[in-house]
Amino acid sequence: MLEYRGITWDHPRGYRAIQESTGIWSEKGVRIQWDKQPLERFESASIGELCQAYDLVVFDHPHVGEAAGANCLSPLEEWLPEEAFRMVRQKSIGPTLASYRYGGQHWALPLDAATQVLAYRPDLLGGEKPPGTWAEVEKLAESFAIALSVAGPHALLSFFSGCVAHGELPFSKAGVISPEVGIPVLERMSSLWQRVEDSILKLNPIGILEKMSQTDEVACCPLIYGYVNYAAPKEAGRHPVKFLNAPRLPQIGRPGSTLGGAGIGVSRRAKISDELISYLTWLLSERTQIEFLPAFEGQPSLQPAWNDPEVNRRWNGFYQATTETLQQSWVRPRYPGYIQFQNEGSELLHRGFCDNIPAPEILRRLENSYLHHHPNDRES
Repeated sequence: MLEYRGITWDHPRGYRAIQESTGIWSEKGVRIQWDKQPLERFESASIGELCQAYDLVVFDHPHVGEAAGANCLSPLEEWLPEEAFRMVRQKSIGPTLASYRYGGQHWALPLDAATQVLAYRPDLLGGEKPPGTWAEVEKLAESFAIALSVAGPHALLSFFSGCVAHGELPFSKAGVISPEVGIPVLERMSSLWQRVEDSILKLNPIGILEKMSQTDEVACCPLIYGYVNYAAPKEAGRHPVKFLNAPRLPQIGRPGSTLGGAGIGVSRRAKISDELISYLTWLLSERTQIEFLPAFEGQPSLQPAWNDPEVNRRWNGFYQATTETLQQSWVRPRYPGYIQFQNEGSELLHRGFCDNIPAPEILRRLENSYLHHHPNDRES
């Protein structure tokens, strides 16, 4: 019996389906023990340290630069059969597979696809149309309780998404973003920040969606990573949360969103057997992605699963309602040092909004942080 250890994150979307898969594959000669870590460690833990302890690592794509530099993962090009590779290239949704490419190689299979979208409670809006533009978000916030997903790294990620909606991709010019785009986005975020309860500002996306599904305290969150589990909750007494494409500016038209999701990588310590390859290709097969993962609260990464009518029926149209945003989502940098900038940049935004610092000064501090963490030679 071949034995492997894996690490994922501690939410049903992150662990339930792959834990269920162990029963199937233990009968085929592969025993996998899956451990779990909090979302915050999933977003910021050292990929090198995880690879020293685990054979299979579920991680966020901005870590691939660190992984490549540490040579702690086996790139797909070394072990994934060409036919399986071709299928993933053809059928993965949006930039999910591309987000794990760095230094000319792919360092993980895109197991799970997610991006920032709009979440709301139809019953709390009282017939009010959910917002589709940022102007409508600001108007809604005058009359309804909203949330901002800004805890941990999410302040900076929401800022990036606002910039994308304004028509400029972060880091596409010198520095982080031009003042012409960055300043109005920061000013809008600051204005909305003042309308949100302090306790909600401290919640990660899971905490906000838990709050939305269990209480009547939040009617809308304009940007939050989509979790299909909350679209059709199984537990009695929970309210379903509806998800829509991320807000946009009418003159630009692109929903502003920053790609999330999760990939599964194979560490250098793992024995890459035929059985392990079969397990990983099974996870990314079209049938598994359509039938197995959604049945156990997973969030698939293949386009056919997002388009499937039965999957959408089961999950209240979550996938069809947010596909456009995922397909057009922006991919973060992946160079070594980016995660440190992401964490520090979010802290700068937190302090700036809490202390009512003018937007130009917040942007100046953000640019200085970027220069500090920005290597001379980087590849995204």
